[in-house]
Amino acid sequence: MKRIILAIALLASTMGLRAQVNIQELYDFNRDHLTTTLEMFKADKWGSTFFFTDIYHPWDKVAPTDFYTEISRNLNFWKDSKLGALSLHVEWNGGLGENYLVNNAWLFGADYLLHNGDFSNTLSLTLMYKRISGQTDNCPIQFTCAWGMRDLFNVKGLEFSGFLDIWGEVTEWNIEDDSPSGYHNETTSWVILSEPQLWYNIGQHFGCEHLSIGGEVELAYNFSGGYKAPAFLGPTATFSNQNKGFTAAPCIGLKWIF
Repeated sequence: MKRIILAIALLASTMGLRAQVNIQELYDFNRDHLTTTLEMFKADKWGSTFFFTDIYHPWDKVAPTDFYTEISRNLNFWKDSKLGALSLHVEWNGGLGENYLVNNAWLFGADYLLHNGDFSNTLSLTLMYKRISGQTDNCPIQFTCAWGMRDLFNVKGLEFSGFLDIWGEVTEWNIEDDSPSGYHNETTSWVILSEPQLWYNIGQHFGCEHLSIGGEVELAYNFSGGYKAPAFLGPTATFSNQNKGFTAAPCIGLKWIF
């Protein structure tokens, strides 16, 4: 469930920007609702802080129903040394929904930043110990890869960013079948989640450089995010209302950088 575009935030810090805040409004074709995402990154002498909050707005509700938040801190007191690209990392994830809670998760590990000469392309690699509240038998490891590419294909204002998460989490699934009970149980131990984003700074053409248009695709494997294909896609839609296996959720929207 992670939406951190940490590589872009790290790029901002190397360019001398002390803080960056952006808000995204995305329409999710798969879940048929709007998602508001607020992101903030701030660098300081001891490292950097990043957080985001996702807020879900179903069409048939008068108020938001779901909230998800991640807060992370990179510690780096040795920026000018040969190990300047390596940071210590601590993170918390959690949230709640209309009829469920997202278990607290605490993560501790190390982050390593790769980049080209002008920092237009960045890659952040993070390996962490992950503790999910209420789980004792999962593999407590998460690997995160976050990337950012500015002016893609030499097109000014075209940005490609995203992340890939792989972590251990035991999930039980109720799979529908033709048995007397109507279903059987299956268990998985690993989750893969990626959200590549493509944004174009359309505002540069009319004096509003804070505005971008674009979107993302959530690519997931055994991810318990829960969604159902909207009716207009028809009965042959490949989106699943169960998340065991591979699912894809395209989104389109706007981003404003403060």
